[in-house]
Amino acid sequence: MLRVVLAQPRGFCAGVERAIEIVERALKKYGPPIYVRHEIVHNRHVVEDLRTRGAVFVDELDQIPPGSMTVFSAHGVARRVEELAQERGLPVIDATCPLVAKVHNEGRRYAAADREIVLVGHAGHAEVEGTIGQIQGTVHLVQTVDDVAALQPGSPDKLAYITQTTLSVDDTRHIIAALKARFPAIVGPDVRDICYATQNRQQAVRNLAAEVDVILVVGSRNSSNSNRLREIGEELGKAAYLIDDAAALRAEWFDGVESVGVTAGASAPEMLVQGVIDGLRQFDEVQVSTLDGVAENVRFRFPAELVDA
Repeated sequence: MLRVVLAQPRGFCAGVERAIEIVERALKKYGPPIYVRHEIVHNRHVVEDLRTRGAVFVDELDQIPPGSMTVFSAHGVARRVEELAQERGLPVIDATCPLVAKVHNEGRRYAAADREIVLVGHAGHAEVEGTIGQIQGTVHLVQTVDDVAALQPGSPDKLAYITQTTLSVDDTRHIIAALKARFPAIVGPDVRDICYATQNRQQAVRNLAAEVDVILVVGSRNSSNSNRLREIGEELGKAAYLIDDAAALRAEWFDGVESVGVTAGASAPEMLVQGVIDGLRQFDEVQVSTLDGVAENVRFRFPAELVDA
C-alpha cells in the first residue's frame, strides 16, 4: 500500500482562476478567436485547453490583427505594451492578477516620490518585466543577497523595495533584511502584501515534507512558484520532482517508498493532481488523505466588460 498525502492548499489561486475565466468569458461573449499576449498562466495543459476553444497565444502584439479582442496575461505587462495596443486599435481585457497590479501601483507611488526602486525578483520572468515596464524611474533588480551587496544606487537615502508576487515571505526575508541593513532608510510594503497563495502553498509543502518520503509537485517548468515548491522539498531533505502530469511518473522514484506527498503550483489544475493519483496506482494500491491546511476563500472581481458574460 502506497500512502498518498495531498497538500492543502494546492493548485489554482484566485488570480489564476480569474485569468482563465476571463479568457473563457471573452470567448463566450465575443466568440473566437481571442488573442492572448503570452501564456495566460504558466501551465501547458491550461494553455492547450484554451487553445482548442479558440484562444490564440502570441508573443508580441504585432502578431494580432488590428481590432481583434486581446487579453493581457495574469503576469501583467509593461506600460509600453498598453500603449502599443492602443496604437494598433486593439480592444483589451486586462487579466493581470490584482495582487500584481497592487505591486505596480506601489512601485509607481514610490517612483512618484523620487525614490529609486529595488525589485526583488527573477530576471526574465514575465511579471518582473511587466513591473519594471510599469515604473517610470530607476529600477534595480536583485535576486540574491550578493546582488544587494553589489547594488550601487544613485540615491542611497531615497530607496524603496517591492517584490515579485510569486516569491514568498520566506523567499524574500534574507534579501529584504540585507537591504535594510545596508540602506537603513529604505521603505517597502508590509509583509502582508506578499501573495497569500505563494506563502500558503510553500508552508503546505513544509508540512507535507514532515509526513512523506517523496514529494511530487504538479506544475510546468516555466512556473516560478512550482519550481520553488520542488526546491523547498529538496531543502527539507526529501526527493522532490516537478512533473507536468502523470505521464512523467517513473517507477524507480518509488522503490522502497511508503508515502508520497502531492501538491500543485498555483497555475496547475486539480484534474492533473487527480491524474497523478491515478498514475500512482500503476505502482501499488494507494490510500489517499489530505493534510489540514489553510482554507482559501479569496475572490477577485472581473473586468467590467465581462461581468455579464
